[in-house]
Amino acid sequence: MRHFRLLVAGNALSAFGSYLNMVSLNVFIYQLTGSALSVGVFLAVRLLATVVAGFVSGALVSRYDGKRLLVGSDLVQAVALSGTFLVPGGARLVAVYAFAVVTGACSTLSQITLRSSIPEMVGAELRAAANGLVVTGRSLAMVAGFSSAGVLTAAFGYSAALLVDAATFAVSALVLSLLPLRTRADATTGGTTGKGVTEAPVPTTPALLRALPVIAAMIAVRAVDGLGSSSHNVALPIHSAALDAAHPAAFISQFWATWAMGNIVAQQVCGRFTRKTGRAPGERAFALGACVMSAAFILVFSGLPTLPAVCAALLAGMADGFTEIAYVTRLQEAPDQWRGRVFGLSAVAENTGFGLGMLVSATLLESYSPLEVVGAFHGLAIALCVALLAWLVPAGRRASRPPGEIADTHAADRTVHGSRVEGTSS
Repeated sequence: MRHFRLLVAGNALSAFGSYLNMVSLNVFIYQLTGSALSVGVFLAVRLLATVVAGFVSGALVSRYDGKRLLVGSDLVQAVALSGTFLVPGGARLVAVYAFAVVTGACSTLSQITLRSSIPEMVGAELRAAANGLVVTGRSLAMVAGFSSAGVLTAAFGYSAALLVDAATFAVSALVLSLLPLRTRADATTGGTTGKGVTEAPVPTTPALLRALPVIAAMIAVRAVDGLGSSSHNVALPIHSAALDAAHPAAFISQFWATWAMGNIVAQQVCGRFTRKTGRAPGERAFALGACVMSAAFILVFSGLPTLPAVCAALLAGMADGFTEIAYVTRLQEAPDQWRGRVFGLSAVAENTGFGLGMLVSATLLESYSPLEVVGAFHGLAIALCVALLAWLVPAGRRASRPPGEIADTHAADRTVHGSRVEGTSS
């Protein structure tokens, strides 16, 4: 785990850079154009790139060495961001939009690669603890990136802030390149060849989802949860301004700082639980945690006094961190050669849900209160989680079928598509 902790530090550093440029680039574009529409286009382009990248990243992770993909993603972002300021002033806006595509695609590829590689990096028995470390690192990076962006920009200007951002990606790439981490299974176990390319083809998406029905259901829940997440992100500035018009950013800062603390607490609790019991949280824990998370977010917007609202934010952060760990850990039970595709589908579902939710939430908030919008979206997530629990409990379902059933699914897939797929149970 010593090497993995260094990887987490490098990943958190690049995540800090991502959150830093989210703020700095948005303000930079607005200063450059004076148009809020231009900022919206930038965000839309970036989000669209993350969705499209989810379709291709799974295949890349299944074929190529994960360490090279992680290092390459960071290097490409560092070069692209640095190059943005080398182009002539008239073409700078186009360069920024191009960077939106690059960073959206690379961040998705990096996330999918890391998530799918953790079982090979640390071993299956330590993957829950490893996922917790990643969640904690990214939570701290988010708070640090958002809170420092304004300070760096005000003190040194946009160019300096974004060059600091480029440096974080470069340092992360250097750290990752020096670590002796295995990201793919041995060739003898059907994982990869000596060049890091998988030998066994991955089944088509429908066959994959049929073979892993509970994972498919969890991905669907995650997509709806993305709708809920987008609703409280859009509604938070409105709610904060209503609480204190003179200091509209005060509650937002309190909320995200407390939320991050909750994530760290969740990592500690999950780590101790897995070390003590030897068991990782599964799909039932994921569904229960998602219910608590959505209920806590609704409470934040229910008009509670500041202290109870902050406590609700802490609970939301704890449940959010727990469900993230439970979700990723459960999906990592998929066979190694399938894992990249599984996390690629997950990224598509999560980013699509979040993007669609941003558009719908912003529209609804023109006519409805933050509590009504957040309550509706997170209420939908709670309803789907309850349905998932109702489906799981009596049947005692698992995400993977017995080996024979998986083999049957693959045989059917070969018949329909004329391709050979090696049957492997999770």
